[in-house]
Parts: sequence; C-alpha cells; structure tokens
Amino acid sequence: MTKILVIRSAATGEASVSNTLINAYLAAHPDATVVERDLDANPVPHITSASLAGIGRAAPEGSAFAETRALQDTLIAEVFAADVLVIGLPLYNFGIPSTLKSWFDYVARAGTTFQYTATGPEGLVKGKKAVIAQARAGKYDDATGFPFALNHLKALLGFVGITDVDVVTAEGLAFGPEAATAAIAEATTAIAALA
Repeated sequence: MTKILVIRSAATGEASVSNTLINAYLAAHPDATVVERDLDANPVPHITSASLAGIGRAAPEGSAFAETRALQDTLIAEVFAADVLVIGLPLYNFGIPSTLKSWFDYVARAGTTFQYTATGPEGLVKGKKAVIAQARAGKYDDATGFPFALNHLKALLGFVGITDVDVVTAEGLAFGPEAATAAIAEATTAIAALA
C-alpha cells in the first residue's frame, strides 16, 4: 500500500487551487495511507535563536530545545515513512510560502536527511517520489528561473535526495473566471492521471 505525505501550504484553505489539486490526487489513490501536514492550520515555527540549536546535527543537551527537536524528529520520520510526498505550492510574491520554507528548515538535518561529502552534499532521503501541485495567478516560463518558487522547491527536494518529481501547474488563474476554470480543470485531470 502506498504511503503518501501531504504538505498543504496555502493560506486560503478550501478556496486554494493547490489544495484542490492535492484532493484530486488523493481521490485517484483511494487505497493509499495518507498523513497530512496543513502548514496553514498548524504551521511549523520559523527558526529563531531560541530554536536553532534544537534542529542541528547533534541533539542538544538540556530541555530548552526538547520541543523543537521532538517536532523535527516527527517531521523527518513522516518524510522517511512516505513513498510519495504531495506538496501544495501556491505562488506567493514569486516564491514559496514561508510556512513551507519553515517545514524544510526542520526537515533538512545534516547527518540525517543529507550529509556533506568530499564531493559536495548528498541527499539521504532515497527512493521517494514527489508530486508538486502548483497554483499561480499569472503565466510563467519556469525554464527562465523566474518566478523562484518551483526551482527553489525542486532544489530543496533534491538537496535531501528526492529527485523523482512530477509537477502539475494550474496557472493564469487571474485571467478571468473562464480561464481559471479551464486551468483548474486541466490541472485536476493531469494530477489525477499521475495515478
């Protein structure tokens, strides 16, 4: 049975197009075991000086960082337990939502999800697949590197070792109701077809 980890990062809840795409993917995988992380309803805290030591390579001594370390351990365990990560990617000011970046800040742990070698970093999260459900108001050519969201997300996934990535995009959502409806329908069909 396939194990799916869903990462929802849209701040618009049920109105979110990326969440709509995620739902279409899940509907096409009714027998999967699903674990969900809704980063809008339950955001991962941003890194601060008070939490930084808790997410480092070695477990910190004392209880001051215990809660941070426990959360990081949980998030990393969810990633390793999954066969597929399904990540919602709404485009916010040309980048990924800050809640999604915070999630990665906790998941990327040297010596656990990646390691440094003489030839450069090596991702340790092997044999996983990722599906990115991207939604954006405009239309862009990702090959140009702008906007930054998709390339940033793929780089973060690759850094921890996840290089088998499918991307489904609903774009042009601000080009009027008809264009939005058509874009969502096309993307919904495409993501369901990944089954």
